[in-house]
Amino acid sequence: MKPRSDRRPPIAKRQRQPSNWGNIADWYDNLVGEAGSEYQREVVHPGVLRLLGARKTQRVLDVACGQGVFCRLLHEQGIKAVGVDAAAALLHLARKRSDPAIEYFSGDARELASVRELSGRTFDAAVCVLAIQDMDPIAPVFEGIFRLLVPGGQLVIAMMHPAFRIPKQSSWGWDVQRGVQYRRVDRYLLPRKEPIITHPGSAPTQHTWTYHRPIEAYVKALTRTGFVIDAMEEWVSHKISDSGPRAVAENTARREIPMFLALRAKKMS
Repeated sequence: MKPRSDRRPPIAKRQRQPSNWGNIADWYDNLVGEAGSEYQREVVHPGVLRLLGARKTQRVLDVACGQGVFCRLLHEQGIKAVGVDAAAALLHLARKRSDPAIEYFSGDARELASVRELSGRTFDAAVCVLAIQDMDPIAPVFEGIFRLLVPGGQLVIAMMHPAFRIPKQSSWGWDVQRGVQYRRVDRYLLPRKEPIITHPGSAPTQHTWTYHRPIEAYVKALTRTGFVIDAMEEWVSHKISDSGPRAVAENTARREIPMFLALRAKKMS
């Protein structure tokens, strides 16, 4: 008899799950708001803009654009922004809050070739901001973006850090003897999906999915598509503890253990 293994098939080989936040649009909008969450405003969006380095008149595709927060930031800088999202309710909010010059289209990020409005278009760059970990599989996402980019076009992805922010498998801990706050990681390499309960008190069964993958999964998927990764950054929290007996340790931990991971990849031909 062969020994049993607890390793499940890689996520990409299992049945594709719906990737749509339309059923939790109100919850997500209350969480993020018109201008983005605090972490988006202070850390993620400035970092993505810097890595993107887009210039006026350039065309940028925002994949999984949600309510259009990042599209509006691009538009404010004179950049032509186009957003795509699978959730009709979020697109409704995006159009309601945005300049009519920003175009928003309905479509699954894993099936960009089927978005009729994108047919025949090309983009100088694309972004996927805090959304790639909510999609499965990821290879079709990168393949669709690759086809839409001009030669030399770039893709910037920002996500929760896969090594330190693993749903239900990582947490903060406190070492009493050393007076150190540390990040505990119980599991990392094995891909998995976890439900995110959006209304734990009033609707405990309502949830969406998040997918954990190690960093190598993103690197392999990008390079197999034809991208060349030319930048990787790890971003820490902007928050600071200014009082309490653990303030110094908390600030040290924040500075040392990144919260977000960003990758920039280019289409070389």
